[in-house]
Amino acid sequence: MIELTEEQILRYSRHILLQDVGVEGQEKIMNARVLVVGAGGLGAPVSLYLAAAGIGTIGIIDADTVDLSNLQRQVIHFTKDVGVPKVQSAKEKIQAINPDVRVETYYDFLNSSNAVDIIKEYDFIVDGTDNFPVKFLINDACVMAGKPFSHGGILRFNGQTFTHLPGTACYRCIFDAPPPAGAVPTCSQAGVLGAIAGMLGTIQAAETLKYFTGVGELLTNRLLTFDAKSMQFRTVNVRQRSTCPICGATPTIDHLIDYEQAACDLKKH
Repeated sequence: MIELTEEQILRYSRHILLQDVGVEGQEKIMNARVLVVGAGGLGAPVSLYLAAAGIGTIGIIDADTVDLSNLQRQVIHFTKDVGVPKVQSAKEKIQAINPDVRVETYYDFLNSSNAVDIIKEYDFIVDGTDNFPVKFLINDACVMAGKPFSHGGILRFNGQTFTHLPGTACYRCIFDAPPPAGAVPTCSQAGVLGAIAGMLGTIQAAETLKYFTGVGELLTNRLLTFDAKSMQFRTVNVRQRSTCPICGATPTIDHLIDYEQAACDLKKH
């Protein structure tokens, strides 16, 4: 167990005061290792809140550099960071918030050749990506490795999330396969209200902290969706499918797949 210093007791005092967390819960948080896939709209608030909470090690994987158009929602990056690798920018802010946190960076795309080796080093995975191929890759790699993860997706004024633990519904139980070409646009094509990323990202961060502390009920076998226009939230019960190709009774997927991104031509709509 970690012996908290006086400074750490003060830093994490609002956690320690919580009857459901306390010193023991904070120690669990400080021993945790979390991988955040994507340092963009969702990865930004997730990383900031996990760093503030004192997660022991945060891994960040992203192959992009900061663009001016990112700053409307990716709050971990500042104007001075334009042109800088997102993982480098994110690491700088995390360490500025909390020097207790160890940050591992991967300036690369997550793909079938590196996913297993990277994911196996972490206790919990956060999906902060904006494209379906990587979402399915994260799901399949986590299911194969028996790793829990938080799924998150945003577009326009909407968001959705659920948490997977081994033995509960996975992404393929809900969405069997990536959508066909032209079916769904990305945020860069259709736009997204910047604050939506913060709304969903903080939910994912809360789920991560709940996982390590054992507090409350996780979003397992439940898909949480919201529409910020009406500010209505909805929870849909889902279940693990026996016919799921990755976590079902007789899985048909035995290796990781790099799907092609199916771009949507908005000129048709």
